[in-house]
Formats: sequence, structure tokens, C-alpha cells
Amino acid sequence: MRIRSLANRLTLLFAAVWLGAIFFAWPNPAAAANSPADTGKYTGPGSCSSTSCHGSVKPRADNRIFQNEYSVWAVKDKHAKAYDALTGPIGERMGNILGLGKSERAAKCLACHALDVPDEARAKTFDLSEGVSCESCHGPASAWLGPHTTRNWTHEQSVAAGMVDTRNLARRTEKCLTCHLGTQEKFVDHEMIAAGHPDLYFELDSFSAVMPRHWKTPRETAPGVPAENDAWSGVREWGTGQAVQLRASMERIAWRAKGKNWPEYSELQCFACHHSLTAPEQSWRQERGYAGRRPGDPPWNASRYSVFRELARQVDNDAASRLDEQVSQLAKSLSQLNPDRDAVASASANAAALSNQLATRIETQPYDAAMTLRLLQRISDDADEISNEGERAAEQAAMALDSLFIAYARTEKVANAADIRVSINGLFQQLENPSNYNPADFSKQMRKVGSLLR
Repeated sequence: MRIRSLANRLTLLFAAVWLGAIFFAWPNPAAAANSPADTGKYTGPGSCSSTSCHGSVKPRADNRIFQNEYSVWAVKDKHAKAYDALTGPIGERMGNILGLGKSERAAKCLACHALDVPDEARAKTFDLSEGVSCESCHGPASAWLGPHTTRNWTHEQSVAAGMVDTRNLARRTEKCLTCHLGTQEKFVDHEMIAAGHPDLYFELDSFSAVMPRHWKTPRETAPGVPAENDAWSGVREWGTGQAVQLRASMERIAWRAKGKNWPEYSELQCFACHHSLTAPEQSWRQERGYAGRRPGDPPWNASRYSVFRELARQVDNDAASRLDEQVSQLAKSLSQLNPDRDAVASASANAAALSNQLATRIETQPYDAAMTLRLLQRISDDADEISNEGERAAEQAAMALDSLFIAYARTEKVANAADIRVSINGLFQQLENPSNYNPADFSKQMRKVGSLLR
């Protein structure tokens, strides 16, 4: 009843707004394409909300798009509430701790919690308080807003006019990571985490699934691979996202190592320091020991590599071996109290180049049931090493097994699918309280998943 009530209210709202828009403000396609003053301007999500465009309450099956994308964003997508998070008690407290004043006015916060573009790039319909909206991902709409609704207008023409090509998996991941990992202009560091901001983690396929998705599978999921012939697009999305995320994280370490605020503790395993203390006889950390580093020196957070290395070995074993060498050097340097800047910058730059090479291969790599099952099994077999790399690595493993199994079970008949599903859910349950994370228990659960996949 609540959903139906919201839907009815949205219908009335859209009708009222767009009744006026149709008669007074709807852009003429030719004028929009030829108006230099509007080129590159952000128009705000309201410009997409007509019921005849993307504001339909129900998805349409007779069109190449659902046409309810705006409605999904407004009602179900957390991105629409990103600005509101700044005005709540935690957001306000963080602003005070960081000396920023009101968080909803601080550029440091607005960089990711809203579409904070220069005044000259804002159309009259733009409203900063609408959070992370359509143009945050798809780019400024003024040059293609009208034309892209006309007959024979192509996606390539929209991209040429300023639309971000989110059909390209690598480009889509890069766009997501500008906030979910960070850039030199906007990032989450140890200072912000100490003030209350969550640590950042990301996995493209899992995050896309819970947004929720508001798009259909593109006509082509990779160059030369028609969507109808690519039943394994979820595996491709997971793999490409992993490769691009690793590359971006390596690039981030490289520029951080050259900056003034070094070392940057947010690159390390948070829970190596921030965990509940126990009696020595109950400490799995002390029982396990601190191989490769001095006790007391927190280890590097290798979660963006821990699971990806299994896919890298499947795609290009030679490149994977070279990547493993660079990442090992990086981990050794970063797990010291005073990391050598030059050594860190060199290893991370080399790893970024290799990650980029692998990303190109992974996006066009053919996938099938055998390869997907092999990935599921090898990730599960790597249970001890992944589990010992910390809670964030375990998190990536849980999301990877979840995404890969969903893709596998969608095509293959799996007799014990329900049991595997329960076992994967058990991995997520162990991650609910980071202070209670125990690598031995998580490893045991991973091996249980692996045994069911045999």
C-alpha cells in the first residue's frame, strides 16, 4: 500500500510539473543542439522526469529503455538521498570535527554527496540539493537532452555531445570510482574516517545490483559481443570492475605517495588497529603472528587485489605474474611504519599499468560456464590467504562469490543451488560486525562454499 501510495503521488507530481514543462519549457531539439550558451550545462534530474521520458511509474517492456529510470532513482536509489546525509546529525557532527562548518555547504562534502559544478555550468533548472542525480553519472545534458529523444539519434551522437558512455564497462567503473574510491580532487582519507565517514569499498556488479539497476542490458556488452549472445555479462561486469578498481587504487597510491600527507593511513587495514581487544589467549592475530612485517606495523589493505588475482591468472598468466611481483613489493613497502615514497610510487605505477592491460583483455574476454565455475572454485580454494588479508578482503570475496554464482546459476542447472546460496549468505553474516571478524571462521565458511561447488 505504501509503494502504491508513493507511486500515485509521483504520478500526480510528474503530471503537474511536466504539464507546464511541455507547454513552456520543453527544449527544441534543433535549438538545444545549436545553442552554444547551453553546451555542457547541467539541467538537473527534473529535465528527465516526464512520464513520456524517464518518469513513468511502471517499466515498459515495449521499448529499448524502461522509461521509469527517474522514478526508480527518486524512490529507491540511495544516490538521491546523498545530499540529505549531509544535513543529518552525523553529517553535521563530521563538519564540525573537520572544521568545515555546515557539511551541506562544504565543497569537500558536496564533491561526492551532490553534483557540485561551477555556477556557469548550471542551468536555471539545476538544484544542488537533489544529490547524486542523473547527470552525476551521465554527464551534462543540455547539449543532448532534446536531440536524444528524436528519431534516428544515436547513442554515439549523445556521447559526442557530452554524455558519459556508461555502456562501456571500463568507463562506467571509472565514473563510479570518482566517488567510491576518489580522485586527487575528492577523496576520503584517514582524517575523514576518524571524523565518522565510512571507509570506502566497491564492487561494480554487486553495487549495480543493489542500486537498484535502472537500465536494460545494452545491445552490445563488449566490442563485437551482442548482448543476446552474452549470457555471462555479469561475469564480464564483475571482472572489468575489479580490474579498473585495482588500476585506480594503484594510481591513487602513486599520487598519494608523492603528496605532503604521507603516509596515508587509510591505505592500510583499518581493523588491524580498530578492533576490540581481547585477552592474549583469545587473540587470533597474536596466534597467527605478523609474517612479513614488524608486530605493531599495520598491514596494507590488499582487498582490491586479493580476489582479482584469480581472474588475472585465468586471463593472462604472464601479466598476472608480473602484477603479483609488483603488488608484493608494494605490500612489503606499505606494511612498514615509514614507507619509502619512491619505492611505493614506482611499484604502484607499474601495477597500475599492468592492471590497465588486464582490464582491456577482461572486457573483451569470452566467458562461459566452465570459466565461471573455475573462478568460483579457485576463489574458494584461496580461503586461507584471502581470509588472513583482513575483513575488507573477505568482503570482496563474499561479493565475488555472490556475483559469480548468480551468473552461473542463471544459465546452468545447479542441483544444490539452495545450499550454495545459504553458504554464501553465511559469508555475509560473518561480516556484519567487523570487530567480531575471525579469519579462521570465514575461511571455514569459504571452504564450505567450495565443497558444494564440486
